Amino acid sequence: MSEQLLEKIKELKSKRKAVILAHNYQCGEIQDIADFCGDSLGLSIKAAETDADVIVFCGVRFMAETAAILSPQKTVLLPDKDAGCPMADMITEQQLIKLKQQHPEALVVCYVNSSAEVKAESHYCCTSSNAVEIVNSLPKDKQIIFVPDQHLGQFVAERTGRDMVLWPGYCITHVMITEDEIKNAKQKYPDAVVMAHPECSESVKALADQLLSTGQMLNFAKTSSAKQFIVATEIGIIHALKKQNPDAEFIAASDKAICPNMKKITLEKVLWSLEDMQHKITVPDQIRIEAKKALDRMVEVLPAK
Repeated sequence: MSEQLLEKIKELKSKRKAVILAHNYQCGEIQDIADFCGDSLGLSIKAAETDADVIVFCGVRFMAETAAILSPQKTVLLPDKDAGCPMADMITEQQLIKLKQQHPEALVVCYVNSSAEVKAESHYCCTSSNAVEIVNSLPKDKQIIFVPDQHLGQFVAERTGRDMVLWPGYCITHVMITEDEIKNAKQKYPDAVVMAHPECSESVKALADQLLSTGQMLNFAKTSSAKQFIVATEIGIIHALKKQNPDAEFIAASDKAICPNMKKITLEKVLWSLEDMQHKITVPDQIRIEAKKALDRMVEVLPAK
């Protein structure tokens, strides 16, 4: 890694009054230069609380959009304009409008891994860590439309017992982790705790000891007495897990669990982003205001824990 490159990023970050955010699935070297690492929504909230003028979001487009929704007065940059999310693209605003027309009495709960337009058509947003809590907070007589991830939706339906209409979206990276890979890893590491993300397929989740968001995985590993963990999510999180728990061993459930879009961000692209103030992510006011309502409703639920 070029010290000169890192120094240039540091200088430009100061000059632009920028904050660098890195999602847990980013490459280790990106996580290491970031001011904050974490889950997508948590990062956007942290950035909104800073006095930075510029947010460099090392993640994918929907994450940068969420930062723009929460910080309309700041400039939000995505270092690679093509870093998208296939799952977020699996439902459009028009498709959700049509689904709402088919279930006019239902409440729409939208996973934060979605476009700003889809958020704007939703009643509530949720994250993988609070989805169960959000759905549990809604009136029991209401049907729930859950978009776009069917696997997280199925997890929520099982935990809450609610009547839910699930959109058939999924995370390409998480569904690549197979039941056989988990079984083989458990056979090889019989004492290891299996941590799986709720975006995994149902057969994989059934073999897990813990079903956790990325942030919850980090917290769980930090407080667990276990010394070996099989990690069923995108492998980028293992960098942070190892940094926080140097005496523990973390085994990737699958070496195929790599998000190609997350890995599009490089140190060079972060530098170019700061140099040229590219690529700016904006959300039109009409969409931003409606999307923020769904995010605000989610936040309102959380204190009543």
